[in-house]
Amino acid sequence: QVQLVESGGGLVQQEGSLRLSCVASVSILDFNILGWYRQAPGEQREYVAGVTVGGNLAYADSVNGRFIISRDYIKNTLFLQMNNLKPEDTAVYYCNGLLRTGPTEYWGQGTQVTVSS
Repeated sequence: QVQLVESGGGLVQQEGSLRLSCVASVSILDFNILGWYRQAPGEQREYVAGVTVGGNLAYADSVNGRFIISRDYIKNTLFLQMNNLKPEDTAVYYCNGLLRTGPTEYWGQGTQVTVSS
């Protein structure tokens, strides 16, 4: 069974940094796309960043230049390095994966990020 488990969230002051991790129960090379989404209270879930199996990266405009998505193949882990955090980055952050073998999307349980002003 495919599982994604996030960690690394917490409370940080604005302009601070956090690094989120998402450990997969299978090889991350089995995923066609891996990404991060976030959902703030009262808001819809929104795309943050993603990486394809070929290594193509994409970022939402709101985080481009501040966040960096990366992978560790040996640890089967997806990372999101978040720098220069702003209060509007406060949200629950979710890891998302789409397997190469089928259309099913997988989601982690989420990790809370709170940025204080």
